[in-house]
Amino acid sequence: MTTNESVVGSGALSTGVVITGGASGIGLATARALAQAGRPVALWDINQAKAVSEAARIADEFGCAAVGVGVDLSDPSLYAAALRTTRSALTDIGGLVHAAGVVDTGSLDGVTVDVWDLGINTHLRPLILLIKELLPDFEANPGSAIVGIASINATLGNAVNPVYSAAKGGMLSMVRSLADRLGPAGIRINCVSPGQILTPMLQPTVDALPAGAFERRILLGRLGHPDEVARAVRFLLSAEASYITAAELVVDGGNISSQRM
Repeated sequence: MTTNESVVGSGALSTGVVITGGASGIGLATARALAQAGRPVALWDINQAKAVSEAARIADEFGCAAVGVGVDLSDPSLYAAALRTTRSALTDIGGLVHAAGVVDTGSLDGVTVDVWDLGINTHLRPLILLIKELLPDFEANPGSAIVGIASINATLGNAVNPVYSAAKGGMLSMVRSLADRLGPAGIRINCVSPGQILTPMLQPTVDALPAGAFERRILLGRLGHPDEVARAVRFLLSAEASYITAAELVVDGGNISSQRM
């Protein structure tokens, strides 16, 4: 896959943010929340057409710079071109949100080398490789921050998706390690762990289960919305979170702590 772009808007109020998986779900909600606060955004997504169209919509609605970039994150050879496109569109880059993801649903029986590689190489490997590539940008922009979208599956046992769970658990550990490396430069890195959020990725599962299957365990009694996660991400990227790093912010409506059956 080649990279492409759609650059619209100008007049950045603060440094730009790269959002992987930015064309749908939590990634798109995050891009919109950041743009609403005046931050330029780069929407990276495997769906190039959607990334381009959503970037144009964001720029038109919020009046800030936005760029849509088509890139398959499981192929690191595409990162350089995507970064060139992004750097040419956004004057400064001071943030990264890694929200792109895939979900395996075959339990242990469904694990193959390809399934393992796709899960790890989509959720886990891109985060560390992109941080390495963007480090000069972050060092040049005081206050830079990074957020990885993990999951409550990093903590809860779930037989259905062992690769997804392993990747998200690995993300929590890797973020703590990277916080030690990045801290002396003043670069913060944290994770947000969503619970059951009604995204296009979750919708087929919701449709297949009996009504209320997820909700009965959640203390707030409902599924979450992508914008509720996005606001938590926006906070962690902001100066309001200037003394928070190596942390996991759980946004799950009270799922992990629940004893409901």
